[in-house]
Amino acid sequence: MSGPVTEFAGAPVAVLATVRPDGSPHVVPVVFAMAADRDDVVFTAVDAKPKSTRRLRRLANIAHRPQVSLLVEHYDDDWSRLWWVRADGTATIHHEGNTLAEGYAQLRAKYPQYDRVALDGPVISIAIHRWASWGGG
Repeated sequence: MSGPVTEFAGAPVAVLATVRPDGSPHVVPVVFAMAADRDDVVFTAVDAKPKSTRRLRRLANIAHRPQVSLLVEHYDDDWSRLWWVRADGTATIHHEGNTLAEGYAQLRAKYPQYDRVALDGPVISIAIHRWASWGGG
């Protein structure tokens, strides 16, 4: 990994954009992790943090239309330090198997909070097809 992908991978949170069946956007913040030794797969998961429902809109949207974007951004009052990185790809929902286990492992490695918050829902893997970035400096 290098440059914008490294900045992306090190960010604590991203914004996941999916598309509702009516074509309107749905945007939600997520924690995420890159696949080990690869810069073309990103994982996020449904964990046990409190939610109004387990039937999440993002999962329904991905099932309907799997094209998604993840956006990481950095703000600074010194605008020469502004940057953003976007990963566009195709999402797949995993309820079991090796990809679920790998996603959980990468998320646990990045976020020590998962020592206290259960990872008990599906993993979303995103196969990245395009990286886009911008920096103010």
